[in-house]
Amino acid sequence: MNLQKICVIGLGYIGLPTASTFAARGINVLGVDINSHIIETLNRGEIHIHEPGLHEAVKQALGSGNFKAATKPEEADAFIIAVPTPFKENEFGEYNGAKYKLADMRAVISAAESIVPFLKKGNLVVLESTSPPRTTTDLIAPILERSGLKAGIDFHLAYSPERVLPGQIMRELIENARVIGGVTPESAKAGRDLYATFVKGQIIETDATTAEMVKLMENTYRDVNIAIANEFSRLADKFGVDVWEAIEIASLHPRVKILSPGPGVGGHCISVDPWFFVEAAPELTPLIYHSRQVNDAQPHFVVELIKRALGDLKDKKIAALGLAYKPDVDDLRESPANEVVHLLQHQGAQVKAWEPFKPDANMPGIHMAASFEDSIKDADALVLLVNHTAFKNLNPEEVAKQTKARIVIDTVNGWSNEDWTNAGFQFSRLGDNKSKIVNRKS
Repeated sequence: MNLQKICVIGLGYIGLPTASTFAARGINVLGVDINSHIIETLNRGEIHIHEPGLHEAVKQALGSGNFKAATKPEEADAFIIAVPTPFKENEFGEYNGAKYKLADMRAVISAAESIVPFLKKGNLVVLESTSPPRTTTDLIAPILERSGLKAGIDFHLAYSPERVLPGQIMRELIENARVIGGVTPESAKAGRDLYATFVKGQIIETDATTAEMVKLMENTYRDVNIAIANEFSRLADKFGVDVWEAIEIASLHPRVKILSPGPGVGGHCISVDPWFFVEAAPELTPLIYHSRQVNDAQPHFVVELIKRALGDLKDKKIAALGLAYKPDVDDLRESPANEVVHLLQHQGAQVKAWEPFKPDANMPGIHMAASFEDSIKDADALVLLVNHTAFKNLNPEEVAKQTKARIVIDTVNGWSNEDWTNAGFQFSRLGDNKSKIVNRKS
């Protein structure tokens, strides 16, 4: 393909890194987002999200003249849709009495509709947004064909999901394998031409629906395996076992690799994508459905652990350390830590949250501390919800000087029982009820 100009619609955690990476290869890129604040921020040379290396890449792209941001698309040789696909609010599907979440495709539909006036013969349109199976062929193609052009004949249409890890996006965009699913083989080849401008990993061509399913399979596989780890943490608690010790030993088996339990599953991938399978075929997905139920219920298990350590939660002051969905990122989407905070507050606790990667986060119903010191100063207990490096590196003896709290609850296996106990704290850890069971028996 003759790729002189690319239009990337959606300038979030995937769209912005993708746009800046194309621009770094000398291609003229128009980044589009309906949020005017994002556009103004970018055109000032600043960014609205935290991702290592991204700010420098965007500044270089803007400085080169290869990248600009706007609220509406323009004519281009290729269009990439990288907008969110969240859940519908207060709307659920139901199968045999069980409710399941539904994908909200309004942003994807709007993005596709915005392309129609600018679509020309020979163009390429790529959907990157994670979507239920057959979205490309059954939803996107009919919208784009309102232009009078035929998908796969007059213009190329493909699906190519992002497969990157927050915190590593700028590197993994280039190095990871890429799957391109076309509505025709020619569309897949056109997609290969597009991404081959920067992708060093293997590029696999297939059909659009297979590519959609691959993306969902990857994250569903992770979700199911995290669910069994979370169930192991509950069983260990019941039987008086340290789940972390048990996992380490069990994983010595050459064909066993158990993942880590925690307060739940968050982010815009693993906690979301499995529901797209359930929505598409509820009669075929009982395992996927119940794994989602297990992981969504894990915050409740964490709150019970905190109640065991503190007793009645009413008016207890708790420092919630971390709100991101995973360590060392600023992404708070679908974070189980947020759910834990809300549940604690619902039971009367006074919670101050500290998120070092997003200290100015505006989280409805959550009291954000001004600093780490502010969050722990008057606390009765410290609860580690995210395994940020900054939290792992805390010195318990120094913390003891800054707070009146003498109870700590570790939900992510980030702290040493011995270190915190030696500093005068009562230590509890998710999935580790070993010492407490022994004490009761004695």
